[in-house]
Amino acid sequence: MFSPRRWARGSVELLDDPAADAAAVLASLADVSRINRVLGGRRAAVVRLDGLLRAERDGATLTLLDVGTGLGDIPLAAARRAARRGIALRLVGLEHHAAAARAAGARGLLALVADGVRLPFADRSVDYVLCSQLLHHFAGEAAVRLVRELDRVACRGVVIADLRRSALAAAGFYLASFALRVEPVTRRDGVISVFRGFRTAELANICRAAGVEPVMRRHPGYRLTAAWRPAGSAP
Repeated sequence: MFSPRRWARGSVELLDDPAADAAAVLASLADVSRINRVLGGRRAAVVRLDGLLRAERDGATLTLLDVGTGLGDIPLAAARRAARRGIALRLVGLEHHAAAARAAGARGLLALVADGVRLPFADRSVDYVLCSQLLHHFAGEAAVRLVRELDRVACRGVVIADLRRSALAAAGFYLASFALRVEPVTRRDGVISVFRGFRTAELANICRAAGVEPVMRRHPGYRLTAAWRPAGSAP
């Protein structure tokens, strides 16, 4: 009743289209940023990454790649939290929307336009990789390839943060979207995203199919994270 079948295909969101109008993309991403701040998406991703960073020494400088960075708000929040631990994060954001990459770059990230399932980085070339609210846009083997790519380029740790599927969460988001004054297309796409989200076991199984064994966590706001350290990682 409260965890319906996953909508893996058939409903196209604005942000799925790399050729979508730039102004519409930026407006939607501004809505998504506000939603993540208020409804727990940003906190889930940042807290989970912070848990991995506890193993790092004070004064370390590390790279963080955020795949599907949007406007860069989540990696920027992660950098602020890491700085309180004495850790400097050099932020790299990856987007398939050029307008989003430009907007993230204007906020201080090194922003690239590329495909998440073909990351333009060498094996183990970045310290940490974050992938927040992106995986639910993929299904089947494409989702497995994305996770495999995250693991391939990471040297020290990976965090995936996404939505925990629930009819109650979809209804709650729909009602909250009016108070948050989001665009109608964001309201529609947000409901689709919730139904594209995952049960805990589903996300864990995608990771295992990609060859990694994640540690799973549930978070307030129907958020779900998976984190792991790549084979042979330093900490």
